[in-house]
Amino acid sequence: MRDASQSGGFDGAFPASDSPEILVVDDEPSIVDTVATVLRYEGFTVDEASDGRQALSKLQERRFDLVILDVMMPGIDGLEVTRRMRADGIEVPVLFLTARGETADLVAGLAAGGDDYIAKPFSLAELVARSKALLRRAGSTVTDRKLRFADLTMDEERHEVFRGDTLVQLTATEFNLLRVFMLNPRRVLSKAQLIDYVWHYDFGGNQNIVETYVRYLRRKLDPLGAPLIHTIRLVGYVLREADA
Repeated sequence: MRDASQSGGFDGAFPASDSPEILVVDDEPSIVDTVATVLRYEGFTVDEASDGRQALSKLQERRFDLVILDVMMPGIDGLEVTRRMRADGIEVPVLFLTARGETADLVAGLAAGGDDYIAKPFSLAELVARSKALLRRAGSTVTDRKLRFADLTMDEERHEVFRGDTLVQLTATEFNLLRVFMLNPRRVLSKAQLIDYVWHYDFGGNQNIVETYVRYLRRKLDPLGAPLIHTIRLVGYVLREADA
């Protein structure tokens, strides 16, 4: 996985209240950030916890459709979190993350009440596939929806973008790039992250492609209203209101 620790914090889940909700729990901030970002890009609402105690608190406060849970954490580890969840009648599916890949650990995790198990280092594509499989098994699906930010509206089913009442004609790559920004409003995204989620993880080209496509988007969006995509020098780009 690419280290995403250089990015800014997430300001809140994207506005699709009917998308499956996933809790990501790990004591390594870079893993939480990377996993949460790719899941949001895939259409999920994501909350985060940095340890077992915080995870249990969040699980008592609201309902989740899936928990992605690190096994090895200080204090309350992932196995104990799962045991307490099940004891409290919380039956949400659990996908364990662990640096240990031995059969005994797998058996212990499943015995504690887990549903699946993936060993670090893992492929993000595999993690997404495992997550979707568990959600399908539990009866949850990602629904089509519209994303909104300021006066921008993105209809993912129709593959259309409006700024106010004006239809903005975008290429497939421009659409995907804008989608990443709209799934992560007010969050600073590095060029490396944008390449990961738009051009995919095995991209071997020049990072200047990000600058080129951000410029294309600005040419189409800025004449219709105040600038929304801003450059953060030496860091990356952010979608936010002009006066934020």
